Parts: sequence; structure tokens; C-alpha cells
Amino acid sequence: MPVVIVLLVLIILAELFLLMLRCRREHPGWKLLRQYRYAHRGYHDKPYIPENSMAAFRRAIEHGYGAELDVHLMKDGRLAVIHDASLKRTAGADVLVEDLTAEELKTYRLEGTDEEIPLLEEVLPLFEQNGLPLVVELKAERGNHDALAAATCAMLDKYKVLYCIESFDPRCIRWLKKNRPEIVRGQLSENFLRHGDGGNMPKALLWALGNLLTNCLAKPDFIAYRFSDRDNFCLRWCRWFYHVQEINWTIRTKEEMEAAEAQGNLVIFECFDPEV
Repeated sequence: MPVVIVLLVLIILAELFLLMLRCRREHPGWKLLRQYRYAHRGYHDKPYIPENSMAAFRRAIEHGYGAELDVHLMKDGRLAVIHDASLKRTAGADVLVEDLTAEELKTYRLEGTDEEIPLLEEVLPLFEQNGLPLVVELKAERGNHDALAAATCAMLDKYKVLYCIESFDPRCIRWLKKNRPEIVRGQLSENFLRHGDGGNMPKALLWALGNLLTNCLAKPDFIAYRFSDRDNFCLRWCRWFYHVQEINWTIRTKEEMEAAEAQGNLVIFECFDPEV
């Protein structure tokens, strides 16, 4: 009798594990998205072409690459394309983008150049004209995950652009699952404990996020995982059992790119020319 109980417990735990890691299989949008490599924050070339700048996005298009970009929701409801919430690193200003209006945002310049911080509505026409795809990362701050996801989708609806959406915040992806299931959605992750990322979040939560145990909330179409952390059991299980697409970031050498693509993964690259 004890053996039977143990077996039942193990079966229940295995089923719970499968449910926690649940992904959605083979979205039809992959047929086109899989054809491209993606330039991280645009095809930047510092110090001349800053990340997430219009020049970086034009350069990606000129070379036939898709692009990954980051989106923040400002206080006036507009959408800024920038990675950090603070402008300190990229524009030398100790201010948060969520506290700015679009008009105020345009007074700053990127990384000592004349490049402005673009709005999402300025970037999208470039990719609409050329048919190249985007990986749109939602940067949720201060609990604005639902508002950010809704505003981004509303803006994307105005343009005929091929895209997928990803976020580290599973609440953004959960909103997409509930409200815009037709969109290709992905969970960003890494080994947060190894890299010290995650701010003041509890270690147990960071461990769960790094092992994709929030997939049950969002049922993602893809996992975008840090390349150096890709030897992760839960990630491998998602790929094997659910056949989920993996995207690797950030690829910085041709050797890394070849290793990722040999496993069928898409790549988000920077700091080198994939064609050389």
C-alpha cells in the first residue's frame, strides 16, 4: 500500500510539473519569423550608432535583419523605445522614462550623438515598408504590465508589421494569452540567481522564473533564454515535450550563433556581422 501511495504522489507531481511548464505548440506565425536573424536593440555600432535608435533600426533593415527592441509606457500613454527605465546610462539623465511625456522625451539624446529616443510609432513604419520582422520586448514598471501590453498591441494594430512579443514579466504574456491569443508570445528568462538580476525579488521567485515555472500563467509560444544559461533542464523539457521554439540572446560571436542555430534556435545578436 505505501508503494502505491508513493507512485500516486509521484504521478501527481509529474503532472503538476508538466502543467507548470506548459507551452503552446506551433503557432502559424513561425513560418515567417523563423526565416530571420534579429539585431539586438537594432543593428547598433557604438559609439556611432546607439542602441534602440532610428539609425540602428535603419541599419538592420539595410542588412536584411529583423530587430529586437524594448518598449516602455510613458505617463502620457505614449510608447518609448528604450531598454532601461532610467535614462542615466543611455542619455546621461537621472530620470525615469515612465515619468516623461513624449514631448519631454524628445529633449534627450542617445549616447552623445544627435539621435533622439524614438517612439514605437516612429519605428513601426520602417518595418512596415520593408516587411522585416520585430521582436518587441515589453518593459513593465510599477505594475503597469496590463496597460503596457494593451497600449503596445493597440499601436501594433495600426501597422502591417510582422512581429512577436516577449517579456521577462509573465503578467504581460498572460495578458496576451487572455486578450490577444492570435499574437506570437514569448517568455524571456535566464538564470537570475547566477547573474544577480531581479532586483529585490525573493530568491525563490527568481528560481521559479529562471526555471519557467510561470509558463502555466501564459502558455508561451517561445522561450527567449540567455545563451550562456541554455543548459537548463526545464528549458530542455519545454523544447522536447512541447516542441516550443527557443530564441537565444544575446549572441555576440559567429561561433555562438552557429551553436544556437545548429539546435534550431533563433538568434538575437549584436557586436558582430553574422554574414562575415
